[in-house]
Amino acid sequence: MKKNIHDPSVEDLFKALLCLDNISECYEFFEDICTPTELLSIAQRYQVGEMLMDNKTYKEISGVTGASTTTISRVNRLLNDDKDGLEKICQRTKERYK
Repeated sequence: MKKNIHDPSVEDLFKALLCLDNISECYEFFEDICTPTELLSIAQRYQVGEMLMDNKTYKEISGVTGASTTTISRVNRLLNDDKDGLEKICQRTKERYK
């Protein structure tokens, strides 16, 4: 069972994220609130998600990202649930930046 993240403190964080204007501000903000390991872990999971949506194999994903098969499997499981947050953002990112 997933932990309920719908909490005022999480909403405050999301509001803060929506106030960031550019990549430089993102670096500044995340360097203040995350350890490098935490941030790199989140970035890796995002990259894994992108690659899974591009139908890459676990072996290809692991080779590029260094992610374990456990991490890849976890992200894949999340992609197959009834939410579409990661898919939506990956699509927007492709449209805006690639």
